[in-house]
Amino acid sequence: MIAGVNVLSRQSILSGAYHQAFSDVPEDILWPLEKIHASLNETMESRPKDGEVWLFAYGSLLWNPLFEYADRRVATLSGWHRSFCLRTIAGRASVEAPGRMLSLERGGESAGVILRLPDEGLNDELRMIWVREMVTGAYRPTWAKVTLTNGQELTALAFVAETSHPHHENNSEAAVVAPIISAASGALGTNLDYVRKLHQALRQNNLHDAYIDALIAEIDNRAARQPASM
Repeated sequence: MIAGVNVLSRQSILSGAYHQAFSDVPEDILWPLEKIHASLNETMESRPKDGEVWLFAYGSLLWNPLFEYADRRVATLSGWHRSFCLRTIAGRASVEAPGRMLSLERGGESAGVILRLPDEGLNDELRMIWVREMVTGAYRPTWAKVTLTNGQELTALAFVAETSHPHHENNSEAAVVAPIISAASGALGTNLDYVRKLHQALRQNNLHDAYIDALIAEIDNRAARQPASM
């Protein structure tokens, strides 16, 4: 459980409380701040030379980005699809009742939003993003081409699944992850609340994802089959 942090906020990340709250996570998967910052530096060394840094938002960054951004556009990332393929034991889950985190796996495409980070304060915003996303190294920061609604192509940073991570799961089908997500909760809330917020954010942005729709339907169908509590 994440003790002392009950919300994912800009303040909790900047103060160090967010990272410190993962102290109960096994040392073999918890990344120290030095390793997180090294990952950021390595990623920025391969930054495309077009002068702008765009971040592809496909999960909680859609409704809770926390960082400052200068522009926002709908975009599609080809070659990657949403997948609840990362087992989690903190945040919205626990060691006793693990949940699933969202990531991107190869194949298909994902409709999302790209957010442009401002040049002023860029490094500070990036460090905050890295602490948020890379606390266990479960993602691989990747520069990828995205397509805007007008057909224009831009390069954006996407956090995709690190398939060699010990918490990466091969089976993320809706029928498999629905009962896991429905039962998991932690200091940041329930796993189910995350999925519902994601579904709502997609609809609010006029975005469609068949996998998320199928997952919501599976969760609702399972809930409807449960006997009513007395």
